[in-house]
Amino acid sequence: MTDHPARAVPRPALVGIFGGLFAGYLGLTAVIPVLPAFLRDRHAAGDLVVGLVVTVTAGTALLVRPVAGALADRYGHRTVMLTGALVAALGGLLYFLPLAVPALVAVRLLLGAGEAALFTAGAVWTVALAPHHRRGQLIGLYGVSMWGGISAGTFLGATLQQVSFTAVWALAAAAPLLAAALIALVPVPHGEPGTAAPREPGTTAQGKSRGGGGLLLRPALLPGTALALGAAGYAGLAAFVVLHLDARGIGSGVLVLSCFSAVYAGTRLVIGHLPDKLGPRRVAAWSAAGEAVGLTIVALAPNLPVAVAGGVVTGVGFSLLHPSLALMVMNRAEPTRQGAAIGAYTSFWDLGLAVWGPVTGLVAATLDYPAVFGVGAACAVAAAAMAAWIGRPAGGHGGTGRPGKPGSERTEARAA
Repeated sequence: MTDHPARAVPRPALVGIFGGLFAGYLGLTAVIPVLPAFLRDRHAAGDLVVGLVVTVTAGTALLVRPVAGALADRYGHRTVMLTGALVAALGGLLYFLPLAVPALVAVRLLLGAGEAALFTAGAVWTVALAPHHRRGQLIGLYGVSMWGGISAGTFLGATLQQVSFTAVWALAAAAPLLAAALIALVPVPHGEPGTAAPREPGTTAQGKSRGGGGLLLRPALLPGTALALGAAGYAGLAAFVVLHLDARGIGSGVLVLSCFSAVYAGTRLVIGHLPDKLGPRRVAAWSAAGEAVGLTIVALAPNLPVAVAGGVVTGVGFSLLHPSLALMVMNRAEPTRQGAAIGAYTSFWDLGLAVWGPVTGLVAATLDYPAVFGVGAACAVAAAAMAAWIGRPAGGHGGTGRPGKPGSERTEARAA
């Protein structure tokens, strides 16, 4: 099937997919601000147990994302995304039961699997529906839907906690059911059980390794590593910017985080088309470099306006890093394996947070808070260098073709 550059985006389908993702994450994250108080109130849990129950979902998400992508390639993206939403709804219903802590951990593990299936299948489905010249932009908007659901979910969960825990559990079950309904309404073209993203005519995908690709598919390995490096700055900012600014007598670290989040979403809405127009290699490298500059500004900020400026620069840079690297993965993967590839790539985000959370904590404890942002900036510089190296033109002639043209990424697909 030929993918014409002017092919219209099926907006009703994207509304169902984006809306389903938003509603799914709204339910998944509504319990996050509530679980610590619930565990302390009902189970007299300590900090270690609270941390385990809240974060254990990342473990199954890390393992399930590549599997979910491969299943989506084989059985259809709607099927797997719908299954993820239903699993999330089931997890929400299980909160109503009088569960002991081990059973709660099991529920959270189940929810991690549901979240992985929901996100991964929807991401590749979005790319499958998108025209070639808008794939990077729509990957970015898909991420905005996720973060919008996270923001709304945590806000509503904290608000409903004032009513009762039961009200939060109801939202955790109802929102994924709404997600499932929205996903189920999206039509799937006949003859496309996996709805794999179409390949640009004349290109040769190099992502599939002969003799079995395994879970860490080759096209996802290097871009995923760059993503994991970029995650260091986000982990440090989220965990320590408030403490860093308080230690400097500045305060208002929450304002820096809020500006970062707003700019992160706004950048994708306003200039989310840049990876498609300029090429993912160039945008990924500059985005990671921008993240490094922003983190350095935060580390050295003498006052609140400078710290806010650093958060804004970090948000602009970090916003386009993920979709640019994801587009590299899609360009380098075999069309029939793109679901598994994007699932493996996304797993590096979970891996990065799992690694950098403790590492930044160790840096803060042994050195100081500015060193946390220095480490994040150094990792972002490494991510920029890796992104430029991954997408280097074959033969080393320095260009990737004219930006914005469908053929401009073919050399990238053959590189590395």
